[in-house]
Amino acid sequence: MTHFDRKLDLSQASQRKSLFLFSPRQTGKTTLLKKRFPEAPFYNLLLSDVFLKLSQRPQRIREELLAQNTPTSTPIIIDEIQKLPVLLDEVHHLIEEHGYHFILTGSSPRSLKKGSANLLGGRARTFHLHPLVSAEIPEFDMMRVLNFGALPPIYNSCEPNEDLEDYVGSYLKEEIQAEGATRHIENFSRFLQVASLHNTQVINFENIANDSQVPPRTIIEYFAILQDTLVGTLLEPFKKTKKRKAITSAKFYFFDVGVANILAGNFKITKGSTLFGTVFEHFIFTEIQAYLSYSRDKRALSFWRTHGGYEVDFVIGDNVAIEVKGSHTVTEKHLKSMKAFSSEIKPKQKLVVSLEDKARKIDDVLILPVNDFLTRLWGGEL
Repeated sequence: MTHFDRKLDLSQASQRKSLFLFSPRQTGKTTLLKKRFPEAPFYNLLLSDVFLKLSQRPQRIREELLAQNTPTSTPIIIDEIQKLPVLLDEVHHLIEEHGYHFILTGSSPRSLKKGSANLLGGRARTFHLHPLVSAEIPEFDMMRVLNFGALPPIYNSCEPNEDLEDYVGSYLKEEIQAEGATRHIENFSRFLQVASLHNTQVINFENIANDSQVPPRTIIEYFAILQDTLVGTLLEPFKKTKKRKAITSAKFYFFDVGVANILAGNFKITKGSTLFGTVFEHFIFTEIQAYLSYSRDKRALSFWRTHGGYEVDFVIGDNVAIEVKGSHTVTEKHLKSMKAFSSEIKPKQKLVVSLEDKARKIDDVLILPVNDFLTRLWGGEL
């Protein structure tokens, strides 16, 4: 089994402050924390005996920590805090009165917010763990990720398609319903499949409502659920250009390439296939999003599309423009949108991520093989 050295570093942050760590299930939160903090007291609320003891007597966590003279130099970890939000009052007290630091994990912040839980009033900083990225995977296999995604147990699986189907069935449907996010699971399941067919595309709520056979206002609520449960991201458009009017609708990306593929029924993604360009773009989005998150880079990630048809796939802040081309040969005709964008914004870096075998320049646009781009991204060069 391949072991992964995760890029998310919580060590320094956890010494200064308590942390919330959110991510969808099976992204590796528990494994990461046990590896990074092997001596930390660990309360896993998915274990029935731990949950039962603390649900019957929440103050037990305070009694145990104080009785054991638990040092404040190591964080106390509570896994899946959304299962028992009442513990947050005890956590609050232990932070304020005894100087403890906590790492509180959850598969979704939605239930905590919905239940008016004690979110510690700014005493905890929020981090997110994403599926695996290229820089974490030894002997990285891009085509495996483009087909099956980058959830750690799926990447390691001998039967990734079957495991993805189980994941979608048990988590994306049942668990979202279990936390009360939607009352009609059959409508939500139908919506999930339709949403996967619109993955990486500009969202038209009415079209998706028609295809899903539910009202547009419900579709808006469903997309909000996907964002709240960290299953997807609405990528907002870049709107600062003046000569060329930009569209105002967002694009949607699922959190994992494999999850989107299995929902849409996309199997056997190969270079040159009809679906390759879309899946390749999705993969590059997940890499950029994870890098900005882990490096605590506050620049906004957006895309640019005009009513006239120009489009730049990704814009970081207003100084990096990135096009994604699933082609072995990038020519001047591929750069029309980049040139239109840069005539107004003048980004410092203009990049095209491609399947070419060597980096080269066309005018001031840098054409990069995908592996070169990933090295530059995770090397902090963007």
